Amino acid sequence: MRDWQPFLGLPLWAWLFVLPTIVALACLVAPDPMGRALKPLQRLFDRIYLFSGVLASGFMVTILLLIVAQMVARWSSLTFPGSTEYAGYAMAATSFFALAHALTRGAHIRVSIFLNMGHHFGLWLDAFAMWIAAITATYFARFAIKTNIMSEMLNDRTQGQDFTPEWLLSVFAMFATAPSEWGKLWAETGSDWVYTPVWLPQLPMSIGTVLLALALWDYLCRLLITRRASVTSEAVE
Repeated sequence: MRDWQPFLGLPLWAWLFVLPTIVALACLVAPDPMGRALKPLQRLFDRIYLFSGVLASGFMVTILLLIVAQMVARWSSLTFPGSTEYAGYAMAATSFFALAHALTRGAHIRVSIFLNMGHHFGLWLDAFAMWIAAITATYFARFAIKTNIMSEMLNDRTQGQDFTPEWLLSVFAMFATAPSEWGKLWAETGSDWVYTPVWLPQLPMSIGTVLLALALWDYLCRLLITRRASVTSEAVE
């Protein structure tokens, strides 16, 4: 299987890297019309970034609840199989879902010593650095998704003591199944608990990296439209 299959007549790398770069260049050349055209999308993206931050907060609370459940189980001489694995999955989900939201709130550490050498120089340096970051994040997101696909194809399962109900796997399988096949999918779904497939805890990684790449391209366009950085309050090192 080739890594960059064509999609709608264009190779995948063109969709992922060339077209976003062309949009960014259009924002540089024609900031006013591109600003008006992209404003509705930017409002939608802002809601998505906020929602991802809320999800990250929810998984952080989940970590706390799992720790409390472990303590109660230990005091009660009960076993909580898979609790360590579940906490690890929640920690990973917290980290990846928070990436885009943290970027938009200026919570990522950015070394900006050269950006203070002048507004004009700092603007182009900031734009170039964000373009490189967007390409890197897009490359990472593409292969994070490929990791999900390969894990499902190989039927990778956890080596720990954690289990997942079959109905939950069927819920996620619906997104990759034609609606006409949903009846058959649920007819074959049992009520058992099975070893967690690796692609399930990998999903937050894929979603989080996609949102980070989207946020970087989005804020690159905002920078080129407004000629000022939209990422503020960052920690400077």
